Amino acid sequence: MVNRIHADLESAKARTTIRIDAHHHFWRYSPEEYEWIDESMATLRRDYLPGDLISKLKSVKMDGVVSVQARQSLEETRWLLKLAEAQPERARWICGVVGWAPLVSPDFPEVLEELRQHRLLKGLRHVLQAEPDDYMVRTDFNEGIAAMGQAGLVYDILVVPHMLRQVIEMVDRHPNQIFVLDHMAKPRIAAGVLEPWNNQIRELAKREHVYCKISGLVTEADWQTWTVENLRPYVDLGLETFGPKRLLAGSDWPVCTLASGYERWFATLDQLLSKLTVTEKELIFGIVAAKVYQLDAVSDSDAKY
Repeated sequence: MVNRIHADLESAKARTTIRIDAHHHFWRYSPEEYEWIDESMATLRRDYLPGDLISKLKSVKMDGVVSVQARQSLEETRWLLKLAEAQPERARWICGVVGWAPLVSPDFPEVLEELRQHRLLKGLRHVLQAEPDDYMVRTDFNEGIAAMGQAGLVYDILVVPHMLRQVIEMVDRHPNQIFVLDHMAKPRIAAGVLEPWNNQIRELAKREHVYCKISGLVTEADWQTWTVENLRPYVDLGLETFGPKRLLAGSDWPVCTLASGYERWFATLDQLLSKLTVTEKELIFGIVAAKVYQLDAVSDSDAKY
C-alpha cells in the first residue's frame, strides 16, 4: 500500500485537481456522549450535521471531506457511514470515513469483517491522547493495527506531543501500514514551545509510511489572539520534514470554530503555504488525501505534481 501511494504521486502523467478537507467531524450532541466538550467549548454543544457544512465547503471551493470519529462507539461509525452512503453516487462529497472500532477486543476480527463491507470506510482512529502513554505499544492494540492494515485501512494517530516517542515505536512495528498523524500531534502553540516536539517530529517524519495533517492548530494556539505568525514555525517544520507529498490539509470543523471560522482557517493556510508552487499546494489541499485514503471520487485518477 505504501509503495502504491508513492508510485501514484511520483509517476502519474495527468493532473487531477481536487480539494479535500481531510479532517472534520459530525455529531448529534448529548452531554453524556460528548463529555469532553466542557464549559469553555459551550458553542459546540449542539448538533453539527452535513447541512451545516455544505455551504462552507462551497465558500472555500472544497470538493469533498473525510469525516472522522468524535466518540468511541461503533454506533457512531455506522452512523457516519450511513451519512456518507446516503448521498447520490455522482454528488457525493462525504468521500470517506475514519471511524472507531475496538482494536483491543477479542471481537475485533468480526467487527472488522462487518465494517469492511462499507467501501467508504477508509480508516480507523482511537483517542490515544486520553490513554496511558504505553497504550499504543500494547500487544493487543498492535494486533488490531496489523489486522486493519491487512484490510487496507489507514490508521489515524491522535496524540499529544509527549507521546511521540511511543508513536515512533508503534509505527516502526508496522512498516507497511499507512499512518496519518492528526493535528501535527497538537504542538504547544499557545506557549510558543517547540521542543521536544520539534526533534520528535523530525524523527517521526523519517518514516515514509507516516503522513501528517495540517489541522487543529488554531485550537492549540490562543483562541482569541492567535496570528498567522504564531502558527508559521509549526507549519514550516511540517513542510521541511514531511514535505508536500506527505501533508494533508484539514479543518477540524466544528472544533476549529472555537478559535477560527472555516473560511478564515483555509485563508490562513493559504498564507502559510504561499511560497509553495501551485502543484505543491494542490498536493496538500487534496491530492495526497485522495491517494492516502483511496477516495472513490479520485481513486482511479492520476495526479501529477
